[in-house]
Amino acid sequence: MLQVNQLNKTYQTGNNIYPVLKNLSFEIHKGEFVAVMGPSGSGKTTLLNCISRFIPHDSGSILLNGRDISNLNEEQLSRLRNQQLGFVFQDFMLLDGLTVFENICLPQVIAKKPIAQMEATVKKLCSLFGIQKIMEKYPAEISGGERQRTAVARALMNHPYIILADEPTGNLDSKSCKAVINAFLQAKKQMGATVFMVTHDSYAASFCDRVIVLKDGAIHQELTRTSARRQFMDELLDVLRELGGEDDDNE
Repeated sequence: MLQVNQLNKTYQTGNNIYPVLKNLSFEIHKGEFVAVMGPSGSGKTTLLNCISRFIPHDSGSILLNGRDISNLNEEQLSRLRNQQLGFVFQDFMLLDGLTVFENICLPQVIAKKPIAQMEATVKKLCSLFGIQKIMEKYPAEISGGERQRTAVARALMNHPYIILADEPTGNLDSKSCKAVINAFLQAKKQMGATVFMVTHDSYAASFCDRVIVLKDGAIHQELTRTSARRQFMDELLDVLRELGGEDDDNE
C-alpha cells in the first residue's frame, strides 16, 4: 500500500546542513493501523509531510499502491490528495461556516461527485462514527472528540488508499481520545481503511498493529502488537524512556 524507500531529507540554515531523515525504509500494508513515535527532533512530522508531499524530500522514493508519487506536478498532487490520501490533523481543520454534514461532504464536492451518492456516503459514515445526531450542527457547537470524528469521516469520503493522521488526539481529553481511536478502529474493521498516525501518545499508539520508533531521523525499532494492549503500551513506554522521553514536537 505505502512503500518508503531510502528516504532522505535535510534542512539548510546558512552554511549548516541538518539531516532530518536518514535512509528511512518501511512498508505499510493495506488495512494496517500503524503509528510513528519518537522523541522531539526525531523526524516524525517531517516524515509525514514528505509522504503527503507538502514538503519535498532530497532522495529516495515514496510509492502509493505501487505508484511513485515523488515527482508529481501540482495538478497531479491535488488529485492525489483529494482522491487517494485522507488527512486528519491535530487542529481538526474544519470550516466553521459549514455544518458537520457539509464539512464531511467537501472531498466529494471538490471531486464533483453526484449529490445523491455524496449524501448516502455521509450518512453511512456519520452512523458508523456515532455522529449522526450532530450532522446539522456547526464545529463551534460540538466537542473536540466530535470534531475529530467528523474529520475522520471527511478523510474517508473518497475511500482513500491511506489516512495520514498528524497527532489526531493531541488536543483531546482521554474520553475524546478513545472515541477518535475507536473511529480509526471502526474504519479499519468496517471499511478496510489503512491508517498511518504520527503521535506522541503511547495510549493511542497502543491500539495500533505496529509502531515505528524514530531516533535522530532513522528507524530505531519497530514493535508489533502480539499481546494485550496494556502490555504493548508498557513495551512502548520502555522504549521511549530509553530514548529520553515522549514529548510532543514540531520537527
